[in-house]
Amino acid sequence: INLLIASVLAWFRDRTDFFVGGNMFVYYSLQQARNRDYRGPDFFFVQDVNLHPVRRYWVSWEENGRLPDVIVELLSPTTEREDRTTKRDLYERTFHTRNYFLYDPATGQLDGYELANGHYVPLQPNAQGRLWSSVLGLWVGTWQGEYLRETATWLRFYDENGQVVGVREELAEQLAAEEHNRADTEHRRADKEQRRADVAEAELARLRALLAQQALAPGTDKPAS
Repeated sequence: INLLIASVLAWFRDRTDFFVGGNMFVYYSLQQARNRDYRGPDFFFVQDVNLHPVRRYWVSWEENGRLPDVIVELLSPTTEREDRTTKRDLYERTFHTRNYFLYDPATGQLDGYELANGHYVPLQPNAQGRLWSSVLGLWVGTWQGEYLRETATWLRFYDENGQVVGVREELAEQLAAEEHNRADTEHRRADKEQRRADVAEAELARLRALLAQQALAPGTDKPAS
């Protein structure tokens, strides 16, 4: 959940017209609040709202009626049935959430839906098994690697070109690597220029010595004493 949130914050780092959250309650009606009928998507994204202030929960009637445009649920044996039935119906009919994704970390199965004419239509995976989020403009798929010092298979976002969306730490490491590569390239270029200058200086010295030898060779005029 934290990796997905961090990825969105990094991807939209120049924007403040959205909110991204996870594992927090979403209140969509006063009756629901009174009945303590809590709903807490694992990950959700709301567009066309203010990023700040930080919310502890999402109250739709305090946000001009806005509800999540993207939801991701991470399945478990105890939640899968509800995520695929009760919650799906709620997100489809009440929230009108445009993109709904379900991922099972145990099996690696990823499912997704696009809201079309009020009903969810299954998304078709690309060649890499990723699903397109029309709201985020990003692919959703799995990634094998290390995050927070734990190597595992993670659910991540990818850009249109198939490049994984990096979080702040990864972007900083990438920038540092690029700076190191630029410095290394500049150092190699400077070494090459110095070697070229050394070769040119050596050749000039050789030519000078040759001319001096020719000037002193028999049959040539000796330098005046």
